Amino acid sequence: MVEEERWVSLAQKGDKEAFCQLIRAYQAPVYNLAYRMLGDPDEAEDATQETFLRAFSRLHTYDPGYKFSSWILSIASHYCLDQLRKRKGRFVSLEGIKSWRWMPDRRPQPEERFLQHEEQVAVRRILSKLPPQYRVVVILRYWYGYSYEEMARMLETSQSAIKSRLHRARKMMAKLLQVSEETQVSKESRDALPASL
Repeated sequence: MVEEERWVSLAQKGDKEAFCQLIRAYQAPVYNLAYRMLGDPDEAEDATQETFLRAFSRLHTYDPGYKFSSWILSIASHYCLDQLRKRKGRFVSLEGIKSWRWMPDRRPQPEERFLQHEEQVAVRRILSKLPPQYRVVVILRYWYGYSYEEMARMLETSQSAIKSRLHRARKMMAKLLQVSEETQVSKESRDALPASL
């Protein structure tokens, strides 16, 4: 943390190497947020670059009273929300994303790997169906562990709005999961019928 504060201070004074240290420290978290928001690796890379360009040009506005991670992820989430708005309600299918990007490093047994993959596909599918303002709060809360206060500050809204969005997002996700499970059971039932029927 002290090292990070030093890098920020030096970067604010124009030290490009210090800013490069910040990029190295936050490149993965920014990319992961962008990837989960946008669902496309190329768009996530572009969003990561744009986030750091914006951060560099706005470094003078950073308030050291807050976490740098909150500040940089706030820039990334706003950029991603803007990109999603530009899609005008079109949601990208996450079906084409390679599953290995979502798999943990440890090597589970093949059965475990298959079940994990199925769960991850279901979560990605459900997450992709949420409106952007709900998707971002789910990602910030459950993937990054931000508090309501931090998310409210990052998204420039109130804590009650964040709580409301999370509540609605969880309800939407539960409903989408239920529909998905019912569809799967129905499909399995049809597949189990004899061909002669």
